[in-house]
Amino acid sequence: MSTDAADRGWATLPNAVTLLRLVLLAPVCVLLARGPDTLAVVLLLVWASTDWVDGLLARTLGQTSRVGEIIDPIADRIGLVAIVLTLALAGLLPWAALVVILLVDLAVTALASGAALGGRIRVSWLGKIRTALLMTSVFLLAAAAAWAPGLVGAVQVLLWAGVVVHVVSGAGYVLSARRSRHGAPAEAGPPSRR
Repeated sequence: MSTDAADRGWATLPNAVTLLRLVLLAPVCVLLARGPDTLAVVLLLVWASTDWVDGLLARTLGQTSRVGEIIDPIADRIGLVAIVLTLALAGLLPWAALVVILLVDLAVTALASGAALGGRIRVSWLGKIRTALLMTSVFLLAAAAAWAPGLVGAVQVLLWAGVVVHVVSGAGYVLSARRSRHGAPAEAGPPSRR
């Protein structure tokens, strides 16, 4: 990250898109709680696409920032937990999946957030795959409930695959954080997109 990008702080277009993701979360959850319909599914798709858009803008415009590196995964986690909780309350998502997701997020927050905020660990490829799987499965779950209820069970299989990757990814972050505390270099991964 350049000095210019570091000095820019939070005032970037990609960070504005990330904040939009947080603002969209409340209407998405309200609509999903009423029972997924076309508007809920479309708004959920817009919400999920902002995760890709902010990273694309950061790279394309050269507007990476440390603030973006911090708030982007936080927005992802808050959003996914809120949407997964809403879908569980709507009876579309197994409560066991929600419990596993929450427990892993709590463990990673408690055991690895200091290293992440200190820049000692970065988003891993497995973490990106985990996020993509979970976001895709919650979107498809809402879409199936709205348009093809017979497919809900099949989509739940994809969701469980995402939950398994979530557990493995979370364990990887905790191990990377432990290694960084003991002086080992942080696990080499892709540069953060933010």
